[in-house]
Amino acid sequence: MGKIVSVNGPIAIVDLPGLRMGEQVRLGEMALIGEVITLEGRQAVVQVYEPTEGVRPGEKVERLGHPLSVELGPGLLGSIFDGVQRPLKVLYETFGDQIGRGVHIPALDRDKRWDFTPAAHKVGDTLTPGTVLGTIPETASIQHRVMLPPDGSGELLWLADAGQVTVETPIARIRLPNGLERELTPMQRWPVRLPRPYVERDHAVVPLITGQRILDTFFPLLKGGKGAVPGPFGAGKTVVQQQIARWSSADIVVYVGCGERGNEMVDVLETFPNLQDPLTGRTLMERTLLVANTSNMPVVAREASIYVGVTIAEYYRDQGFDVVMVADSTSRWAEALREVAGRLGQMPVEEGYPAYLSSRLSAFYERAGRVHTLGGGLGSVTLIGAVSPPGGDFSEPVTSHTKEIVQTFWALSKALADARHYPSVDWNDSFSTDVNTAARWWTAEIDATWAARRAEALALLAQAEELSRIVNLVGPEALSDLQRWTLEAAALIREGVLQQSALDPVDSYCPPRKQFALLDLAIAIHRQGKDLLALGVPIRTLMALPLLARARRLKSEVEGGDTAAIAAFREEVGRAMDGIRLEYSGGEKR
Repeated sequence: MGKIVSVNGPIAIVDLPGLRMGEQVRLGEMALIGEVITLEGRQAVVQVYEPTEGVRPGEKVERLGHPLSVELGPGLLGSIFDGVQRPLKVLYETFGDQIGRGVHIPALDRDKRWDFTPAAHKVGDTLTPGTVLGTIPETASIQHRVMLPPDGSGELLWLADAGQVTVETPIARIRLPNGLERELTPMQRWPVRLPRPYVERDHAVVPLITGQRILDTFFPLLKGGKGAVPGPFGAGKTVVQQQIARWSSADIVVYVGCGERGNEMVDVLETFPNLQDPLTGRTLMERTLLVANTSNMPVVAREASIYVGVTIAEYYRDQGFDVVMVADSTSRWAEALREVAGRLGQMPVEEGYPAYLSSRLSAFYERAGRVHTLGGGLGSVTLIGAVSPPGGDFSEPVTSHTKEIVQTFWALSKALADARHYPSVDWNDSFSTDVNTAARWWTAEIDATWAARRAEALALLAQAEELSRIVNLVGPEALSDLQRWTLEAAALIREGVLQQSALDPVDSYCPPRKQFALLDLAIAIHRQGKDLLALGVPIRTLMALPLLARARRLKSEVEGGDTAAIAAFREEVGRAMDGIRLEYSGGEKR
């Protein structure tokens, strides 16, 4: 037992010999949660995860003997936690709307009983870390694999029979290499700042399908990849991230609201339970876990919430699942680092951020990846972080460092958002380093011409950008018919392919085959129009085609992956173009 020496906002200096870096402590009469971040002789600097108002020097400090850790086991999915993994539903039922300070409620329900089915192990078998001891149906769609902890291995002495268990019920007993015996339960703990171990990394080869055309087709992200969604206020970052969380082709989704506005988290909490999972037909919450740490919660808890989320994601990765973690937003996390560094008197660098900002961001994103797990399977964690640059300045430190780290960069544009073009992903500033790898999947699974169609569409958009500058300077009369048709084709790609409404029940999610069919249609219309212009057909004749307007609306008319309807429309366009061709010969109308 020690005592508090001084308190400065979320930072406290305590006198307690024997503390270790990262150890968790409880401070004051209210037993506030804290974590040791600096050691100086007998004294230690502690960052406190709860408001410190009313805490006085001289109050007691109690060490807990372990670092800030999370509980891992069945019951995580469908839950909503705060930044230090306290269950918000239980807190609300116990304390009402306002969370009291010094409240310590376990993350996992100790009373809920689960159906346990043991694996086919025999007494005397040698078990290694990650070995599956049995399974528990956590939800209707997810079989939870109860594993031997990464720090445990030995000879199996006893394995429980099939039956109902709680997270604290012993299900196995092993003899450790040192001769001691250890009982195992369905629950384990793991420090949030320590990445969970694995055998080795594997190459990410399969794209994460989000159902958003501009993300999947133009700037793909692989399962196990690192992505960022930077954008100024009002550009639609939260909606993009919610769409990814709703529709992505992952087994598990971990959504971390880190320092964002409370009304946005309320929208997530109200919407997700009512959404249908396109993979299973059941509620989306059965494969989703939410960490809510809004802007009115303690600033240092923002940092903890990011690590809590990624540690849980790694736990399900170790079971062989593909996990997506969405962090909204890493800028608020970086601001928490800046505030704590300022309280500690550390030397600031760019815009007041600490010198270790880049290394912290790198360490976080490096926890993404597709790996061979200790249990012998394959699993992945895909990390997607929102970035909120002040004033939309992408040269500020958090955005610039993130841009250097991630493989996919979905830059949102305020100009596109103001023009009601959503998702407002700027195809000029965005990039993906995984296009060539993703192309192999699209070529094998969807169409061999995918890469060529994508490249042609991007080239059209780039040409249209240049032509738009000319139009702004000298007017559209300076353009040739072919250049005006290029502008029209680019507009068709923008409105008929890139634009996608999250509120449209038909177009909110677009399957890969429909994505390619719409893109291929736009390219085909452009090519057929070019051929007619070469015959001398006036541009006004092409622009007057009513089918062009319908081509823009087709995305909302064709439900699901009904590519046959798109193919039928394409044939209709072809017949209309052929009719125009028959009217002209040698550039003159017959």
